[in-house]
Amino acid sequence: MTREELIALVLRLYIERADLQAALEQLRTELEELHSQIKGSPPTSGNSSTPPSRDRKGNGNLDRPRRERGAKAGHAAQKRPLINNPNKVIEVKTSCCEGCGEDLRAVEPDTIIRRQVTELPEMAPVVIETQQHHVTCPKCGTHNSGTLPEGLEAQRQFGPRLEAVLVYFMHEQHMSYERAQEALKELFGVDISEGGEACVMKRAGEAAQVKADEIAAAVKASPVIGSDETSVRVETDNWWEWTFVSAPGIVHVIAPTREAKVIQQFMGDQQAVVWVSDCHRSQLAAPAQNRQICLSHQIRDVQRVAEEHPRSSWGVDMRDLFQAAIHLRHKRDDLRMRLDPDDPHEPMNDAWFKRQRTRLENQLDSLLKRHVPPGRAETLRARYRTHRDHLFVFLYDPRVPPTNNACENALRSSVIHRKVTNGFRSAWGTRAYAALSTVIDTAKLKGQAVFDTLVNLMGNPVLHFLAPEPTVISSA
Repeated sequence: MTREELIALVLRLYIERADLQAALEQLRTELEELHSQIKGSPPTSGNSSTPPSRDRKGNGNLDRPRRERGAKAGHAAQKRPLINNPNKVIEVKTSCCEGCGEDLRAVEPDTIIRRQVTELPEMAPVVIETQQHHVTCPKCGTHNSGTLPEGLEAQRQFGPRLEAVLVYFMHEQHMSYERAQEALKELFGVDISEGGEACVMKRAGEAAQVKADEIAAAVKASPVIGSDETSVRVETDNWWEWTFVSAPGIVHVIAPTREAKVIQQFMGDQQAVVWVSDCHRSQLAAPAQNRQICLSHQIRDVQRVAEEHPRSSWGVDMRDLFQAAIHLRHKRDDLRMRLDPDDPHEPMNDAWFKRQRTRLENQLDSLLKRHVPPGRAETLRARYRTHRDHLFVFLYDPRVPPTNNACENALRSSVIHRKVTNGFRSAWGTRAYAALSTVIDTAKLKGQAVFDTLVNLMGNPVLHFLAPEPTVISSA
């Protein structure tokens, strides 16, 4: 470049830099104006329905003293309990004295210190072969075949326990087809194709659907039903996974919409006594005689009001009122668990509970009449005035929970599955997942082992066919 061209280039870059600097200053000014217009703190999991995964995590304080490992002061150390009937016992005896060399093999020990090491045996697949005889009748020429026993049908290639392991990996542990294939190969020495995995999952979904329909019928007939929903990706569309929770079980439904017709289709012509949910319009349209608004959502909402308006005590007072109502409910439940039903003092406790409940009701009426700051606080006050009779239903009916946390907990595994797998790629996959979630979550609710539930779901066990000699099964 010549001297003149170089000077022109420098001047052009200088002018462009000045323009960029001016634009940056203008953007900075607009950003400050926007910040001044926004009131309150940003939404977090503590003051809104934002999930905890979206909260900003700060760095820990590296200078603070670290607590030593082990039991806390005043707490007994926790150790793994010993098994009474171990598979193998190895006695480690003392042969001679370390001090004088005396022979100690015949001396009885003062104490015996027991320690146990738990190990897994080497696992290898067990292959059961059927040899089905085809015989032609010499008299009439009819072709006859032996009947295969249940569990060893012609279309089956894997036993119920192996299939249950695969379903457990892919559904409960959220493994992909490739990872589950690798786990079966590395842990058990089983080779299975991704197509074989899909066939097992499809069969599991079909078997679970029968159980899921029975659970759904029991849930729909329940007097108290809780419900919630979360988004899910199905093929190229955004769908919604619904959960319906009651005492008999937990039902999952995956539908392409978040509208109230999903609830109406699920309930049919049945109606709940109390419906527990958040304030979404589809949930508020559920067929029920009464409803309980989830107080966990309300506590987070009024917490944000308290952070936005520190000079106003309305948000803090409303939050404390909701928390006190939940605490009163828990206290009554604790009293009922400790007291004898025939105890003559129980009516006195009921009278005390009714007085406390009336006190909370009066506080709620007072707070709904109080002046509140403009904006979010006014919206919440209007909501609570509209749903005044739906806030403390749980204080009158012991069957009703104060929150729908059970519904959110039922959806937590599905949210993890969504993040790991990025959704479903087939219609049968959504049906299979919903049916399996219904069966598994209901089993957890009843305290049943998940793996045993899956084994029973996949069919009758086949290991009893193992015998030292080949088993011959005759067909009539």
